[in-house]
Formats: sequence, C-alpha cells, structure tokens
Amino acid sequence: MVLAVTSHLPHLIAYNIVNTAAGLERVTNSEVIKFSAGGFRDFTRIAASDPTMWRDVFLNNKEAVLEMLGRFSEDLTELQRAIRFGDGETLFRLFEQSRAIRRGVIEAGQDTAAPDFGRPHEPAPDAPKAAAPKSGAADAPKAAGKKHAAK
Repeated sequence: MVLAVTSHLPHLIAYNIVNTAAGLERVTNSEVIKFSAGGFRDFTRIAASDPTMWRDVFLNNKEAVLEMLGRFSEDLTELQRAIRFGDGETLFRLFEQSRAIRRGVIEAGQDTAAPDFGRPHEPAPDAPKAAAPKSGAADAPKAAGKKHAAK
C-alpha cells in the first residue's frame, strides 16, 4: 500500500496527465507541450520511466494500486466539488495539508533524487532494510484526510 501511494500512483498519474496533454495538443492543434511549466515537466520526467517495468508493477501490485486509485479518486472528487462550489476554505485546508506533508518529506531527507538511505531511521517492521521508509514517510497518506483512517 505504501509503495502504491508513494510510487505507483504518482507514476500512473504522470503517464495519464502527459497523455491527456498530448491528446489536447492534437485535438486543439495548439502547442500545449511547448508551453508546459515546471510542474508538467516534472510529470514528463516521471512518465519517461520504463513502460515495461511499470506495466509489470501495476499488474503485480494491482490490489494495492486499485485501492490507492480509489482513494485518490475520492480525494480528487472533493477537490472538484470545492472548485465547482467556490469552497475556498476546503481548497486552502487541503493545500495546507499537502504543504505540511511536503515539509515532512524535506525534513525526512526525501527531497533529493537519491534519498540518503544511510541516515539512521526506524524501518517499518515488515519492510526490507534496504527499502525501509524513513520515519514519517509511511504516515504521509494518513495526514491527507481522516476519511481513509478507518480502512
């Protein structure tokens, strides 16, 4: 579940948003890709990953990926409603939560391309030592909202 939300889902989203933008570019005959900003370029970097490997990852971890995709869809619907109904308080609250999570990622040393796995940390009891998340990393999905805490 942890890898599904921290690695697999971001890759799936990156593949999808890049393909959506490319499709929009073809449909509108515009230069969507040419005028992409930094965030989109980050998505294209992720979407450039090995398609064979990621196909296999998604098919071999499909239960966890589908669970995280469902949760993501629920959260995306909440954002969509907030935008539709002009609910700035909800948007601000969700953005603040995300900002706090980013701060935690930085504090955990995960803000570089190659995290420092040599630093002392407390591995998850069932995680292999080489792939153990740093303290706080596994808690990030919990901070996203209480509605998922019951699962």
